[in-house]
Amino acid sequence: MLVQTTLQAALFCAAFCLYVIPCSVTAEDSVEEEIFVSALRMNTTELETGTSVAVITAEDIKAHGYSFALDAIAGIAGATVNQNGAIGGQATVRVRGASSDQTLVLIDGMVVNDPAAPGGGYDFASLDVADIERIEILKGPQSTLWGTDAIGGVVNIITKRPQQGLNLQAFAEAGSFKTLRGGGAIGLANDTGDMRVGVTLVESEGISSADENDGNSEEDAFESLTLVARGGLNLRGGSRIEADLRYVNSDKDSDSFVFPVGLQDGDERTESKTLSGNLRYTATLFDDRLVNDIQLGYAEIERNNFTNGVPSFSAEGERWIFRYQGTLDVNERVRVAFGTERDKSKAGGDKTTIDGVFVLVELRPLKGLTLSVGGRMDEHDQFGSITTARVGVAFTPIDSVTLRASWGEGFKAPTLFQTTFFCCGAMAPNADLAPEESDAFDIGVEYRFANNRGGIGLTYFDQRTENLINFSFLAGGYNNIAVAESRGVELTGHYLLGDTLHLSLDYAYIDAEDGAGNPLIRVPKHTGDLVIGWSPNDRLGAALTARYNDEEQDPSGVVGDWWRIDLSATYTATENLELYGRIENLFDEEYQQVLGYGTPGLSASVGVRWRR
Repeated sequence: MLVQTTLQAALFCAAFCLYVIPCSVTAEDSVEEEIFVSALRMNTTELETGTSVAVITAEDIKAHGYSFALDAIAGIAGATVNQNGAIGGQATVRVRGASSDQTLVLIDGMVVNDPAAPGGGYDFASLDVADIERIEILKGPQSTLWGTDAIGGVVNIITKRPQQGLNLQAFAEAGSFKTLRGGGAIGLANDTGDMRVGVTLVESEGISSADENDGNSEEDAFESLTLVARGGLNLRGGSRIEADLRYVNSDKDSDSFVFPVGLQDGDERTESKTLSGNLRYTATLFDDRLVNDIQLGYAEIERNNFTNGVPSFSAEGERWIFRYQGTLDVNERVRVAFGTERDKSKAGGDKTTIDGVFVLVELRPLKGLTLSVGGRMDEHDQFGSITTARVGVAFTPIDSVTLRASWGEGFKAPTLFQTTFFCCGAMAPNADLAPEESDAFDIGVEYRFANNRGGIGLTYFDQRTENLINFSFLAGGYNNIAVAESRGVELTGHYLLGDTLHLSLDYAYIDAEDGAGNPLIRVPKHTGDLVIGWSPNDRLGAALTARYNDEEQDPSGVVGDWWRIDLSATYTATENLELYGRIENLFDEEYQQVLGYGTPGLSASVGVRWRR
């Protein structure tokens, strides 16, 4: 019954989109750039992947005037974001109803999930877009590709590379709540090698973290500094060695939770320092048919919390990853990737190690048909062997239609905190705690309109997760006591109206419940973005975005549904100079993303970008 209802809703939306888009419009052909998805472990075009994936480019980010990656990800069908208050508040991403702790986050191939956090998730609050070239979001379990934590999906961040010659970039912007943001980068590349360094600064007086409509007026400030550096050296025989480094230092004021009243003005502050980096060596053999990639990655985080100026809590964690991958082009129709990984995590005085081996095979038996299959075995030093598998198929019978389907498994090993923490009368941590496990499938179709003027896609997904880890006061620790099921439909579409207008739609219906039939926390059933883009010439561009978020369950109640309208614009003044601006929450909507936490009303920012 649910499948029938969700499909009927999606088909109605698709029919509506086809009705409002006049297919009789004629104009010169537009060419869509071929995008490769690196998070699949083998660079595969979007057209050839059976996995449901969304790609956000630097041009997409610039067109909407986004400052933080969280804002860009929020517009993706099937992705749900929540932020505790305004700029700098703790921010999470859920994919298809899975917990935010079940989203694996990579930056240039390095896992940056927090090993010191209770659930091991990633905080997107300070992830600035200034250095981001592309964001890839793989939906559904992806543990065969990336191991632990990839139950709901993978967010893969790819940072900017140096361009040929000398490149200089700088930007500065100012906005509401006395917000200032600026930075710059310098890059150099030639046949010998390349390098790039950049810096971004953000400072804001902010708004009250506790909702102002509940009588809270104290402003909670935010500051962050992001430093990035990368360099590479091209060696003989086509081999290459490269390194990258990313450092973020942030300072965020917040408010206090007073039981039983709730969130109120208070003097809470969190200082966070994160460092991540990679050292990579790439070499080819057998006339470039075999690519060998060796990577050593490191990430660390230090968090210090203060209450009324006095230290109240601190946490430190670090992660080392060693990874080897070989990619072999057997022939024009067969490609194989294989490799091994070691993931070592540390938090406080506790450590854990996971060793994994994997093999992926990609087949093209017929023109327009791509099959992929993979298997993986991970050996956890505490929980033993865990195996996962995945299958995907993409079929393009005619140029305008692509059919996709995939099935995959995922797992998430208990975090160091979950395996060591106990309280409330318990004598020891739960020794029987087991990894969370999931499996899911999706099936979809994509139709491309004539003359490459747009397309529309429809995907149905179904996912089940077992052994969910929950905290129990009665047990005095963590138990595997929960089951979660999520299923739904994702609808995406975009179309060029004439030569100046562009429409795009991202909509998701997600029905996510636990084993008792209760709705999962912070998963709205309906979310969507409708964007109208306008480009009258090569210099001017604007976008109007209508974003909807359905009501969602919170641990302390229900957060109401909301609409928000945003407007962004860019103007290229000269070859090197660009002006841009953004108005957010155009109609001053009062809403919350997390119960008790406020969000900005009508706000705006303006800026300038320069490059050479």
